[in-house]
Amino acid sequence: QVQLVESGGGLVQAGGSLRLSCKASGDSFSFYSYSMGWFRQAPGKDREFVAAIRGSGGTLYDQDSVKGRFTISRDSTENTVYLEMRSLGPEDTAVYYCAADRSLVGLEDRRTYDDWGQGIQVTVSS
Repeated sequence: QVQLVESGGGLVQAGGSLRLSCKASGDSFSFYSYSMGWFRQAPGKDREFVAAIRGSGGTLYDQDSVKGRFTISRDSTENTVYLEMRSLGPEDTAVYYCAADRSLVGLEDRRTYDDWGQGIQVTVSS
């Protein structure tokens, strides 16, 4: 099992930026072997895919919600995945979740992931 801890959330004004971090750990854990995803859930809505990155560095984005504003990256020396968010708007307000799985496909589907962080709040004020 993989433990995931998110950080970097908070309150930001519209047009601002935030960087979320997710540190992964576990017994006999090999960070490179895991694809990492970011999802978000706004009040009253389903948890939706934001971005994912494979161990090789290949990335996926939900273009409708991200629209070129978000960048996912990973640092294997720190076992950490990042989500850089720019030009934030009130529609980005949500709890953001980090997820991990050994799978290389289906990364846009939350059912793919076995391990999840506790989530972190991002609030964008207008």
